[in-house]
Amino acid sequence: MENRQNFTDKFDWNLAFLLLLFLAVSILGISSAQVTGQYAGRNFMFMQIFWYGVGAGIITGCLFLEPEQFKKLSWYFYGFGMLLLVGLLVAPETIARPINGAKSWYQTPAGPFSLLNLSIFLILILARIVSTHHEKVTNKSVQTDFTLLIKIGLVSVPPLGLIMQQPDLGTTLVMIAIITGIILVSGITWKIILPVYGSITLFGGTVFAFVLYRPDILEKYLGVEPYQFGRIYSWLDPYNYSSGEGYHLVKSLLAIGSGQITGKGYQESVVYLPENHTDFIFSVIGEEYGFLGASVVISLFFMLIYHITKTAIDTKDPFNGYVCAGIISMITFHVFQNIGMTIQLLPITGIPLPFISYGGSSLMGNMLAMGILFSMRFYHRDYMFSSNQN
Repeated sequence: MENRQNFTDKFDWNLAFLLLLFLAVSILGISSAQVTGQYAGRNFMFMQIFWYGVGAGIITGCLFLEPEQFKKLSWYFYGFGMLLLVGLLVAPETIARPINGAKSWYQTPAGPFSLLNLSIFLILILARIVSTHHEKVTNKSVQTDFTLLIKIGLVSVPPLGLIMQQPDLGTTLVMIAIITGIILVSGITWKIILPVYGSITLFGGTVFAFVLYRPDILEKYLGVEPYQFGRIYSWLDPYNYSSGEGYHLVKSLLAIGSGQITGKGYQESVVYLPENHTDFIFSVIGEEYGFLGASVVISLFFMLIYHITKTAIDTKDPFNGYVCAGIISMITFHVFQNIGMTIQLLPITGIPLPFISYGGSSLMGNMLAMGILFSMRFYHRDYMFSSNQN
């Protein structure tokens, strides 16, 4: 009886409830998407419930490990992730089949395994590096901050380089967002951060200007193929590319716009949008439930991010805090990019909407992140005369 009460007190029921709400939204969206999508008649809804069940198993497994054990195992997770990335370079197409021009999936009996799952491994190792650095360095200076930045770079560059070889722009951007988020909370002085990210922003802006006005230079000196500019051009002017690169965006804008304030109702969508059960699930929600339904979905993500932030504050552990910062960066970027691409705010990339888009692979990675959060809450202890925890 005591163990049961102990479990009830320590289990994160608020996070569990949020995940149940995401499951409900996902089921509603996917069941509607099946009506108008090219996969009409398929049971994606039941498969999504199955994947949520597998995710619950992952969370249960995480409860057997304390956060300190995740910290100790972080190098092994990172090494495993690197082996998977290297394996993609040499794996035959029967094992790693290119999808949409990117060789970033392993074909398994249970379905494709995406590289997005490796993001949580990067979060764990970066959190360990930053927390360990601050434990050892007592006198903080520009030099020690620069050393920390080099450590972060040495760990981050290898996976980024391998992913860019696939090429997989979506996963690359997610990992850059994670690295940026952890750097911003790592305590590194702005005297270093501003010049570094200022230079990166300037470089990115210059490349974008060349794409718009002098693409021939990028083709000549960087070997960029002309078709690779299509995603940018179709983003800026989708209606001139509506029969090709801009088709998805035009249909997405039509679906969301036609939903107006309250939407057309459950399974009343009429706009045909390919892959609407995966990357464009938000378009389905916008059409059927309108501005109000879309606002509810966005509010759920705000509640999730708030809860993760509160977990970092309550547990008072540096490693936990950096892990939470990485998870927040990962989820925030996913949400901002996925919703942004459906409303022409950002270019289209193959990044799903967390917990809502159909797909066992991306859901497993997110559930692993949630499992680590459950572990933080489960093993957190408060002490009367100390702010520390074991």
